[in-house]
Amino acid sequence: MAQVLVVDDEVKLGKLVAEALELDGHAVTRVTGGRGALVELARGGFDVVLTDLRMPEVDGLEVLKAAQALPTPPSVVMMTAYGSAENAVAAMKAGAADYLTKPFAMDEVRLRVRRLAEQRAAETKSERLVRRLTPDLVAESPRMKQALGAARQVAASDASVVLLGESGTGKSQLARLIHYSSKRAAGPLVEVHCAALPETLLEGELFGHEKGAFTGATERKAGHLAAADGGTLFLDEIGEVTPATQVKLLRFLQEREFVPLGSTQARKVDVRVVAATNRDLVAAVREGRFREDFYYRLNVFSIEVPPLRERKEDIVPMARAFLSRKGLPASKLSKEAEARLAGYGWPGNVRELENMLERALILSGEGDIAAEHVGAGGPSLSRGGSRAVRAADVLGEGFNLDAFERELLYAALERAGGNKTAAAKLLGITRRRLYSRLQSLGEKVTETEGD
Repeated sequence: MAQVLVVDDEVKLGKLVAEALELDGHAVTRVTGGRGALVELARGGFDVVLTDLRMPEVDGLEVLKAAQALPTPPSVVMMTAYGSAENAVAAMKAGAADYLTKPFAMDEVRLRVRRLAEQRAAETKSERLVRRLTPDLVAESPRMKQALGAARQVAASDASVVLLGESGTGKSQLARLIHYSSKRAAGPLVEVHCAALPETLLEGELFGHEKGAFTGATERKAGHLAAADGGTLFLDEIGEVTPATQVKLLRFLQEREFVPLGSTQARKVDVRVVAATNRDLVAAVREGRFREDFYYRLNVFSIEVPPLRERKEDIVPMARAFLSRKGLPASKLSKEAEARLAGYGWPGNVRELENMLERALILSGEGDIAAEHVGAGGPSLSRGGSRAVRAADVLGEGFNLDAFERELLYAALERAGGNKTAAAKLLGITRRRLYSRLQSLGEKVTETEGD
């Protein structure tokens, strides 16, 4: 049950309240004034505080203020014999979870505390679930704290959200945070990588289709929008969606209904949309590649996810968290290795950091991860993140252009964790050109391959 603090300068009443709550199995601490409450609150660990409003020296509002200043604030119930509407409203505006007017029945106290304890237990369980499902969301830097704060703030609403940021920054993790922190947490979270599917397949995957809608449609398929009913649809790389599909998504955002391929019957669903992109959508609108009406309908609330190079304070804590998930102590990462990681530019962002650490664990074996283990097999981890290479540096006897290009392409894919969009960005080319170059080198690759 809950840890409860009872604060009342009326000793007899405070004792009766404490005994009633102990009958329900709550662990109760009782104090006879506001000063004692401040001392107990400083020790922490309380789930619910019941405090009298009018007390000498330190009153209930001061106790409420101290409770709210804690890292994990307890729920505060205000007790008052002065049952005017003004007192109740003032307490609730100041942040009290509830209030009780004296005299009150002990069963009423027990009921209020039980409800608050159950609510707090549910919130704690939800927070643990979010931490388990979003392990990479480390935020020690001001910019990442701001992004996480915005995500938690918008999670309480049903507003559409656009996550902006480079590939590998953790946009999908932030989308999960929004879903599992929302009232839709018990519903489905359906993730769709828009860049991994050509337009002809993407439309059918999103909206579903009827049997016989097109060649090969041998059975009816519900689609991702229907699958996300009651939950959240996460559209990754929304900037890659064609204008034709944008029109259909716009209709869904406006009407909350869609028509499956091969059908004339509209279907309504309750779906919240979270989208992500590494593109500049404003520039895409200006260039005519992204519909302006779709942009404004989609971009109700935007969150910018900073690249890792702009959140240096997160690099070492993120590396330690990665080791912790592997069951390894933070001490396995040497101070020299930490310094080297912190000084790198991370063009591949969080994804590159994880790949680098995976490789370092292999190289270090049973020993600590030393500076030489970080970046081995990859580009030099020089301060600033890159080293200029001239074409003349690689030319020499026995040089083979195809072999060099193949090695370069696969180095980019490895660096990007297999994400072809991110690999193409590292190479300074488009995703389609990456596919084209791989195919020209005899590699078997199709545009429907996921990243």
